Amino acid sequence: MSCNFMSVIFSAPIWTGTKHNLSKIPGSGRALTLGGAHVAQSDDVRVLRVQLSSYLSFDKHVNVVSAKCFFQLRQLRRIRRSLNDDSVATLVHASVASRVDYCGSLLIGAPRKTTDKLQRVLNSAARIVSNTRKFDRGLTHFRRSQLHWLDVVDRVRFRVCVQVFRCLHKMAPGYLSTSGISGRRHLRSADRGHLDFPRVKLASYGGRSFAYAGPSNSNSLPAYLRDSSLSLSSFKHHLKTFLFSFY
Repeated sequence: MSCNFMSVIFSAPIWTGTKHNLSKIPGSGRALTLGGAHVAQSDDVRVLRVQLSSYLSFDKHVNVVSAKCFFQLRQLRRIRRSLNDDSVATLVHASVASRVDYCGSLLIGAPRKTTDKLQRVLNSAARIVSNTRKFDRGLTHFRRSQLHWLDVVDRVRFRVCVQVFRCLHKMAPGYLSTSGISGRRHLRSADRGHLDFPRVKLASYGGRSFAYAGPSNSNSLPAYLRDSSLSLSSFKHHLKTFLFSFY
């Protein structure tokens, strides 16, 4: 029960944890009484436009984002012939790609079935920009070489690594800077710039926390990307080039 916690957002309490731990909470324990008022627990809440569920799966959040993006893409498809390629690319980035990237670091360690939903959104967006149909070939090459879009899994990893860089260089908000990211290992690996991270029991929960996923992803980068003399813009440029090298 120690790994469960409760958040109260807009008078809606929500218990989060594994299915096994949540099953230990008695039915009456899932409600909250404040000043004589009975507040029923919720299965999901919306915080900063992100849908949080009890199991922290983010499936509902991804479904909502996908639905909104596909709606925008259908509207763009109707006026595609009236726009040039640059205008379409700008609209797609503003109305679709930005939605996919919003709070994208929360999806670190998410199962492939979850990130694949957003990948289908980006594929559909690339079809509209390239003015091709569903079964036309060359979409992946166009998306990577012309639009310079990373796959969703790598976009999430990119954002997590950038957040770690910000923490190490005192550019991140206080609640992230104090999350233990700044600590270097007191081992031989400290000479390689590796960061320390806590041990976790469940990869599906603790392994997705920023305190663990941030340093572990940063440690997997090559040495030149862990150089403390890099500026933020240089780090982003070299990191994106590094991630593209796997395609």
